[in-house]
Amino acid sequence: MSGRNKDLARRWFEEVWNQGNESAIAELYHAQGQSIGFPESDSVIRGPQEFAATCRRFRSVFPDIHVTLNELVAEEDKVSVLWTATMTHLGDGLGFPASSKSATLIGSTFMRFKDGKVIEGRNHLDFHGLLLKLR
Repeated sequence: MSGRNKDLARRWFEEVWNQGNESAIAELYHAQGQSIGFPESDSVIRGPQEFAATCRRFRSVFPDIHVTLNELVAEEDKVSVLWTATMTHLGDGLGFPASSKSATLIGSTFMRFKDGKVIEGRNHLDFHGLLLKLR
């Protein structure tokens, strides 16, 4: 199970974030899934439609986002991912004009899978620090 879930985590980051494939969200995000801590530390996203909308908004600000998976550790139904995202601030969706600045964001996501889909994602990233760098 651990190996399969690592493959699902890799696929999630590649297809959803690197390729911007919204149909992958519908396929890989559990109907009762929730994402905690993205983009803000107190954010809670529920269900694939809400996640797709949040992802779409984020990608409108950072359309060239690319996430590199630095480390994956899996045990039973859980996968821990340490990642680095590189992106350029090209959209105005953060409440201030696009700066065209490049940015790097390092974070971690603790994923739990059920029935071959993401049922929970707990994210740890410094989004506030990213915003300060872009202004």
